[in-house]
Amino acid sequence: MTFGLGLSAAGLADLAIGVNLLSAAVAALTLVSYVLLYTPLKRHTSLATLIGAVPGALPPVIGWAAATNAVTLPAFVLFGIMFFWQMPHFLAIAWLYRDDYAAAGIPLLPVLEPDGHRTGRQALLYGAALWPVSLMPTLLGLADGFYIAVATVLGLTLIVLCAKFARDRSAQTARQLFLFSITYLPLLWGALVADRLWI
Repeated sequence: MTFGLGLSAAGLADLAIGVNLLSAAVAALTLVSYVLLYTPLKRHTSLATLIGAVPGALPPVIGWAAATNAVTLPAFVLFGIMFFWQMPHFLAIAWLYRDDYAAAGIPLLPVLEPDGHRTGRQALLYGAALWPVSLMPTLLGLADGFYIAVATVLGLTLIVLCAKFARDRSAQTARQLFLFSITYLPLLWGALVADRLWI
């Protein structure tokens, strides 16, 4: 606890002094919401996954605040991409390790509903919502055609894998969804950076 608090305080001080107060404030919100909301709720409700997606989606907002000293619409779009991405990613993990979570007393959705119908539907819902949100950087002038093409291919592939998982909730479909989800983000962010350099 002492070590964690010390690192947290040092990190927030580094941002406040070395970057700006706004980035430190967003980082503090991330820290507090993760430690004091998400972590305790994990043992009490499956909604903790949704709540935990908020601090999980705040790091790009910290970066935007650090670079611009403002939290503007592009920061919220980056937040939205991270938020919607986390749900199919984590639901696939939760399905693969539902027995372990059950043994640990963590009431994730696949633990509460063993047939997985809602788990599959929610993965598909959030996966489908991610694609249009991932295209929004082009509307804000952050990206152009190359990014649109990459985001579309990645988004549609994710939707297909979510649909397969929703239809056939097996270890294989969950693992395919999980493995693609961990490649999705670096490819999407890489395309955004590359397109931004070319604009």
